[in-house]
Amino acid sequence: MKIKAGDKLPNSELFYLDLNNEVKKIDILNLCKNNKTIILGMPGAFTKTCSALHLPGYIKNYDLALKKGITKIICLAVNDPNVMKAWGENKNVGNKILMAGDPFLKFTKAIGAEVDKSAKGLGVRSNRYTMLVENDVVKKIEEEKDTATCKLSAAENFLKTI
Repeated sequence: MKIKAGDKLPNSELFYLDLNNEVKKIDILNLCKNNKTIILGMPGAFTKTCSALHLPGYIKNYDLALKKGITKIICLAVNDPNVMKAWGENKNVGNKILMAGDPFLKFTKAIGAEVDKSAKGLGVRSNRYTMLVENDVVKKIEEEKDTATCKLSAAENFLKTI
């Protein structure tokens, strides 16, 4: 991963579905402006580790994140916004986490998080990471060496250290 603590986030568009199921584009810099944001980078919606550990950990620990001053949590995966919304509904994220897609890997490639999972039938995806961003600047990032693991990036571990 080429982005590191102290770096400014790159300008990149993400996609999500609003309450009317309309596809919306939003710049990640606008999402993170004047916020203390956690970005959850995940290989894909409905994948094993993402669905069993990474996303549920942040749902479960949402109140702890708020106590730590977090104002926004964004779950980002290399999927389209329809899939991201369905995954969020399946996991009951409610208003706790914005489920955003990076279907063209623009943000993922801009931060150097792309990983080729073609051997597993997934194509190019994002590595697993959790990033703390304050006013567009990366304050902390934990990236897993293997997308199948969720230790450094897990809510229980990441939130302890911020």
